[in-house]
Amino acid sequence: MKLITVESSMIHAVGYDAETRTLEVVFNKGNIYRYQDVPPEVHEGLMNAESKGRYMRANIIDVYPYYRVSRRRR
Repeated sequence: MKLITVESSMIHAVGYDAETRTLEVVFNKGNIYRYQDVPPEVHEGLMNAESKGRYMRANIIDVYPYYRVSRRRR
């Protein structure tokens, strides 16, 4: 999955696999989470949002099933 670095005080990078509908989010604190069954329009909404953190809280976090992948090395 290709990660794209984003401008955000909460999120470092975002990746999306349309085939599996998996959204991967690398948070600035180093945690990496994968959200499952995320529709393409939700991913597009995140990428186009003026505030990525606000969009995550309103539309993704606690909406889609997720699991923690790992922690980024600093």
